[in-house]
Order: sequence, then structure tokens, then C-alpha cells
Amino acid sequence: MNYWNEKMETMPLNEIKALQLKLLRKLVSEMYISSKFYHGKMKEAGVKPDDIQTMKDVSKLPMMKKTDLRDNYPDKLFIRPQSEILRYHVSSGTTGKPTIVGYTRNDIENWSESLARAFVSSGLSNKDVMQISNGYGLFTGGLGKHYGAEKIGATVLPTGTGNTARQIELMRDLPVTAIACTPSYMFHIADECERMGVSIRNDTKLRVGILGAEPWSESMRKKLQERTGILAQNCYGTSELSGPMFTECTEQKGIHVWGDLCLMEILDKNGDPCADGERGEMVITMLQKEAFPLIRYRIGDISSLEWEKCECGRTHPRLQRLSGRTDDMLIIRGINVFPSQIEDVIGEMDFLTPFYHITVSSVNYMDNMLVEVEITDDALTDDMIKMEKMKREFDRRLKDVLNIKAEIKLALPGSMPRVEGKAKHVTDTRSYE
Repeated sequence: MNYWNEKMETMPLNEIKALQLKLLRKLVSEMYISSKFYHGKMKEAGVKPDDIQTMKDVSKLPMMKKTDLRDNYPDKLFIRPQSEILRYHVSSGTTGKPTIVGYTRNDIENWSESLARAFVSSGLSNKDVMQISNGYGLFTGGLGKHYGAEKIGATVLPTGTGNTARQIELMRDLPVTAIACTPSYMFHIADECERMGVSIRNDTKLRVGILGAEPWSESMRKKLQERTGILAQNCYGTSELSGPMFTECTEQKGIHVWGDLCLMEILDKNGDPCADGERGEMVITMLQKEAFPLIRYRIGDISSLEWEKCECGRTHPRLQRLSGRTDDMLIIRGINVFPSQIEDVIGEMDFLTPFYHITVSSVNYMDNMLVEVEITDDALTDDMIKMEKMKREFDRRLKDVLNIKAEIKLALPGSMPRVEGKAKHVTDTRSYE
């Protein structure tokens, strides 16, 4: 079994939790002294640094949320001087004011260390060549994975996004063994390979995909692996944390979250801790961030955490696949709907591709949800009876899962938009003004 930092990655559970408490107490004291914002939050909550004596005391600490980051734009939450800020990254700001994240040298080193552990757990080493097809620049994806790959000694091919034909050509001409991109872009690459007469299995050395930045389901992973022959690894992170930080190991039984860098809570709707394996809202404390610390940050994702030792030998908690977000949940005629539920159903259907879009509208004050999804080339037929049968099968299964009726449209192969960054799967046009 290969490790990047075996002593840390296999640290006994009691030692991990003791280290977390030590780092948490240090972080809270520093924030109380250095952060005007968080000092005010703690004062309002009636808590002082000395009140944090055990891990259970974390519940006394006030939470942070996305609006706090936007309200303190651009850098009012930073606690290090400008002379120590080595880099900025900026979120897209598609749902409001963008989030600016600052990094000290140690922040970048810890980010790279986290991904070095992650990449080695995914089966990568200094013998690999990683093609990084995430965006570079303000987006954290490209540079984060770039630094992590170089840290383990892998060769980096920094293609960025776009020009898919050129990316495939380089994938064939160079000994590329790993790729980092979004799941939807990996499917697009597979489509383009077929169009160009290229076999990923036979014409390239590609064997591992580090895929993230957008939700995707287990059934989607299965389709992608069967289609391309690669090991499709789930990756998690956001710009607030630093960027992409954590991946699965080769066991593919959850994303290893390094306990020395991140304290992750899973809370129920009442704010109480969930049991191991029970789904709830993720609340994250970054234990060693220097420039832009986060304490009990409500990131909005829904998942579960398991502390049982992994078969790979690593002892850090494992984050299970996300099942939705607290802020992208759609309420359709009183029913809670997550896009990930629809994606799971799509993944069950052999005749559907992973390219889909959901449009929610209001017709005479009644919610309507249209699910448009592409059929595969093999499923395309002039036989209207067969087409109607596929539509009914998808419709019936979707209704079973969602407990609500949706409008279904089967789109022609290749007709849905392809994107190189995050795929936007939902358009909500409802207005009750």
C-alpha cells in the first residue's frame, strides 16, 4: 500500500481527535484576537477561547455562512497582513458577490500536501503524467491540482479548458496516464474521441480521472468507467476551503478528509451531530488556514461522514457522495427535489447520456418542471413506439423517485450544450410577483 505521508495518514483515531482539539483551540484563540468579525460573533454568542476544552465544545462556537464572506468583501475576513498574502483566488460570483480567498505560503503548502496525499491514495505517483483540464487563473481547480501533482513528482500537462480535439491529440501523443477535469467534460471528451475514431482504452495510456467541481452520481461513475476504462475518482473542495483538496482512494468508498487540516461536522436539521453514516448538513472548520480561516462554515452540501478505518489503511474520516445542497433544493408543488436525484435516475437508463437540463417554471401559478435529456446514438430510432417506450420508462422511474410528475423531453444525441467548466443543470424562471 502506497502513502504520501504514512505516519499522518494512518494516525490512530484517538490521536487524530486529540490533534484536532489542539489545532481548534489554537485557531479559536487566534481568531478571537485577530478577527474583528469573529470576535464579535463569539462575543454575541457568549463564548470565549477558554470555553473550548473538549471536541463537544465546538457546538458553542458561532457558525459562518456564505453571506458573511460576501458582506465582508473583498478581504475583511483576512487575518494576515498583505505582505504575507502570496496569492488570491476568486469564486465565480454567479449567485451574488464573488468570494475572494487569500493564501499565505503555508496555506499553499498545506493545499498541495492535501492533494499529494489524495493523488497517491488514488494510485498516482512520480511515474504518472497528469493532464489538467480544469480552468487556470482565478478558478482554484487548475492551479491546485497542478501543485499537488508536481509535489508527488508527477509530470504535468497544463492544458486548461477548451480545444477538446487538441487535448485528445496531446493525450494520444504524450504518455498521459491521468486527467483532472469535471465529470461532464470527461463525458464530452469520450464523445469527441468516438467522433474522431479514437479509443481511450487502446489509443491512450489514460487510466485515472480526478473528477469534481460539480455533482455526479455513482451510476454516472459506473457508465464513465465502463465506457472509457479509467478509474474515475471523486474529488471534493471549494474555493472557500482552498480549492479541490480531497479525493477517494482506490477503494472508492468515500473521500478521505484529512483530520489535521479539516474538522468536518455533519449536523441534522436541529443543528445536532448526526451519527456515523447519517446524512446531514456539512459544517467545516479549516484547522490550519492562516490568511482566511473558517470556523464552522456552513458550506451548504449534504452528505454523511464515516470514521471506520478504510480498507486502504487510512484512518481519517471518509465523506460519502453528496446527495444535494441546502441551497439548490427545488421545491416543486410542495415536494423537495434535488437535481442529484434526477441525475441518479438518468444514470440508471442505458439509453440516456449524462447531458441533461432542468427547467422550472410557473404556469398559471402552478409549478412545472421540464427534464430534458439526451438519448444515446444507439438508442436513436425512427420507431416512435420505441421512443415512446423509453420516455415512459424514464417518466415512471422519475416519478417513483421524486413523488412528483415532471414533463419529459428526449433530446437528439449531441444536441445538449457541452461545457468545459461546471455544468449548469437548472434554470428556474418562476416568479410570483
